[in-house]
Amino acid sequence: MQQPQPQGQQQPGPGQQLGGQGAAPGAGGGPGGGPGPGPCLRRELKLLESIFHRGHERFRIASACLDELSCEFLLAGAGGAGAGAAPGPHLPPRGSVPGDPVRIHCNITESYPAVPPIWSVESDDPNLAAVLERLVDIKKGNTLLLQHLKKIISDLCKLYNLPQHPDVEMLDQPLPAEQCTQEDVSSEDEDEEMPEDTEDLDHYEMKEEEPAEGKKPEDDGIGKENLAILEKIKKNQRQDYLNGAVSGSVQATDRLMKELRDIYRSQSFKGGNYAVELVNDSLYDWNVKLLKVDQDSALHNDLQILKEKEGADFILLNFSFKDNFPFDPPFVRVVSPVLSGGYVLGGGAICMELLTKQGWSSAYSIESVIMQISATLVKGKARVQFGANKSQYSLTRAQQSYKSLVQIHEKNGEARARGSYFPPQQGPLPWVSKPLPPITRRLPPSRCSPHSPHSPPPPFSGEGPEGVASTPLPRRSTARPAHGCRPS
Repeated sequence: MQQPQPQGQQQPGPGQQLGGQGAAPGAGGGPGGGPGPGPCLRRELKLLESIFHRGHERFRIASACLDELSCEFLLAGAGGAGAGAAPGPHLPPRGSVPGDPVRIHCNITESYPAVPPIWSVESDDPNLAAVLERLVDIKKGNTLLLQHLKKIISDLCKLYNLPQHPDVEMLDQPLPAEQCTQEDVSSEDEDEEMPEDTEDLDHYEMKEEEPAEGKKPEDDGIGKENLAILEKIKKNQRQDYLNGAVSGSVQATDRLMKELRDIYRSQSFKGGNYAVELVNDSLYDWNVKLLKVDQDSALHNDLQILKEKEGADFILLNFSFKDNFPFDPPFVRVVSPVLSGGYVLGGGAICMELLTKQGWSSAYSIESVIMQISATLVKGKARVQFGANKSQYSLTRAQQSYKSLVQIHEKNGEARARGSYFPPQQGPLPWVSKPLPPITRRLPPSRCSPHSPHSPPPPFSGEGPEGVASTPLPRRSTARPAHGCRPS
């Protein structure tokens, strides 16, 4: 089943969480335990880029930084990719174009290597998911990234009947682990040699850390006010950890921090298209204001009238995230104003396939979701309901509407899999010059094969069997509501 693709992204699979289950923030570094990934990780990345450069014939590092890694496994010469290959695990990933590489992504947490990297693959092929699942057996070591990639490349070569590439053995080089261990030991020895100067050392370290924090590459392009928000979040996380009141999960917290940084760097955010506020400083509860919509839309005119009446010219959304984010979508609802149309359901829930578990992908960014919702409201001809009772939008009602939407979506998905699904009829499409053929029209028996005479015909388009011309169906929009959903 095709999914809406925010900002032209390819459809990735759900990804597999590796490590970090139940680990507290700050274990081994990061928000609660000192510095995050340091020289050891930099040496690992440098080694990987030197071995698997962009011209490598089997495995390539597409991009690498301290918190994210993207790589490609090339299928040239794969045993099952050729013509006439029997169906099985050696075929290219389902939904991919023959010859396309297997694209793999890795999120590196601030607590690395205490918390293993989190891997995902741009495919829904269960064989590729199984390759990533086997990485949970590798949990310890200073070079987890190298160990994981060696396992991934070896298993992919076996999966596609390819010979083991000799460069894989270069990942066993012990140099990064030895240097990291030596640095850690030397720093500990220095602390033991000067116990009487602990207070002076603490003051010295604090003075050195402050400018280092301001020079982080990940903070480039972020304003001082937003940097202060990020620092406040980290401080709260450390305090919660010390008080034993840790909330959320490591992978969700790290991903949400990354999403927030990306938003603060975004030109759409800086240009005033939307604004983000954390509810009670919680990283798992966001209020998002849509400040700009299409100026040619009726919704834009309504917001201008709303500004004159109530002093607010924005649409307020609420994003709630769970511990298993990004593998499950956020729950999104409209808080105010009350809208009609725009695929907004009772209570303020939003009817979009993108926001269901079946339509969600772990690779979608929160900014792309925000922009997609803004476009969907305009496309669905949303209008402000002036004078409506504002209490009709509540979290409880929105959750009930969302639950009903998911049930309808799952039921339609099962019907589609059986071949008995028909999309709901919403009347004639305004951009089609000729009427579409009725859904009950049957083709001659010779054209119905392999369907039985009593089964519905395949979608009718192009030249008819009797020379009757018909208008081809328009291309489906990339941003569409969930099946069975209509504007309210």
